[in-house]
Amino acid sequence: MRLLVAALESELVAFEPELPGFARLVTGPGKLQATYALTRALDAATYDEIVVVGTAGAIDARLEASVYEISAAIQHDVTDIDGIVGQHVSLPARVEVGPEGVAIATGDHFVDDAEAVAVIRPLGASLVDMETYAYIWVAQRFGVPIRVFKAVSDRAQDGAITDWHAAVTACSHQLRDHLREEYGV
Repeated sequence: MRLLVAALESELVAFEPELPGFARLVTGPGKLQATYALTRALDAATYDEIVVVGTAGAIDARLEASVYEISAAIQHDVTDIDGIVGQHVSLPARVEVGPEGVAIATGDHFVDDAEAVAVIRPLGASLVDMETYAYIWVAQRFGVPIRVFKAVSDRAQDGAITDWHAAVTACSHQLRDHLREEYGV
């Protein structure tokens, strides 16, 4: 059995309520809710794999509005005791899940302005979201394989929240099609 995970119900609107071989979990947005919900789910049951789907803002202009598999995640909203952005005082700076794919920067606020993007871009990520680092970190603590698929919903610039609201349903359909191709369900 696999666990299908999304932060928001709106990211799953194109998915059937029941998918063969998949249990479903909606965690809520942000790193704390993601950590709490996924930890509870993994404490309660055993899964062969976690499959995360959701939306992300593209901070790399070369990325098209498509679905990308995530290979690594960093936190863009932390600093260590020396003031280094992207470095946490006790967590790894980067969590890896595979050699293929793109890196994502996770933080607890919706990125929607050019100034924030200018700070995040040098950290080495191509996308931004609010949960992926937490999902990967928890999955690794439990020793459960994880794959993360993100659909580009916006460019993380001024007005991105309006773009996200307009794009989330189309992104859900892209993710559903991608899951069908990857898993045959």
